[in-house]
Amino acid sequence: MDTDVQRLRQMSGLVTPMALRVAVTLGLPDRLRDRPATAHELAPELEVDPLALDLLLDHLVTLGVAEPMGAGYRTTPFGALLCVDADNNLNNLLHQDSAAGRADLAFIDLIHSVRTGGPAYPVRYGQDFWTDLAEQRHLRDAFDRQMTDRMRDWVPQVVRNYDWSRFGTLVDVGGGHGSLLAAILEANPAMRGHLVDLEDTAEGARAVLGLYGLGDRTEVTGGSFFDPLPAGADAYLLFDILHDWDDEQAHRILARCVEAAPDGRVLVVESLGESTEFDLVMLVHFGGRDRGLHDFERLAAAHGLKLASVTQVTPGRSLLEFTR
Repeated sequence: MDTDVQRLRQMSGLVTPMALRVAVTLGLPDRLRDRPATAHELAPELEVDPLALDLLLDHLVTLGVAEPMGAGYRTTPFGALLCVDADNNLNNLLHQDSAAGRADLAFIDLIHSVRTGGPAYPVRYGQDFWTDLAEQRHLRDAFDRQMTDRMRDWVPQVVRNYDWSRFGTLVDVGGGHGSLLAAILEANPAMRGHLVDLEDTAEGARAVLGLYGLGDRTEVTGGSFFDPLPAGADAYLLFDILHDWDDEQAHRILARCVEAAPDGRVLVVESLGESTEFDLVMLVHFGGRDRGLHDFERLAAAHGLKLASVTQVTPGRSLLEFTR
């Protein structure tokens, strides 16, 4: 029983998660990687209290993130995984002034989401996640980096595990910086693509698609997927879009796809409710959720769409192909 109690205490503790997030936000892993320092040396540089910083650094030593030495504290190889250039997206996810790190702090108000079914993010910040991204460019940039990093390992699998060549034209709805669309078009030279995303993100997509040499086969439109979409394509792709929204908004997005291509296909790529932790993230951040297969069939049926096939494209994502 004592072991079980200890396990529950460890599972429910906030100290270590917040210590790691504060360390990343202060830039400690990067600062101490090559230049060891004491808390008293660091405190004026970081504009923090030296005693409090010493307590934080001592806990980072306990975690194996930092180690003491004659000249102060130094980042360990394990702790270096939290550095900006570690190329694993951890720094971007944990930094309290990035989109994801900032949003995770809304979990303090999880009780609000459970009671109401709505997001906790506006309770903490006074407005929703997407409005914050629209008003604060650094949050939008951090979110776009997060999505690009997340897609990096998935893109080859998604391209390989589905027959994209059946479509002459594909609209990537909410397609981010365009890494997936670029890979699909590279693998299928006869296809043309059109990416739609908010203008700040669309600007980045134009640059990415240009680097791939796909300017003559692609178009990029800056705009919302709640507005009319480019019409007449063979297929409309929604990759990890619908889980960000409640049913009412998901219906609006699907309606725009059907409106744009009454005879086209709607391709929905999502996790089919395989992670309970991710479910809560979607709820707290956005008021959305992962959905099961029958949930998607129900949503689609309201727009005259019928499920034609289900293809697993990555270990955690399935592509649902809907047709009229």
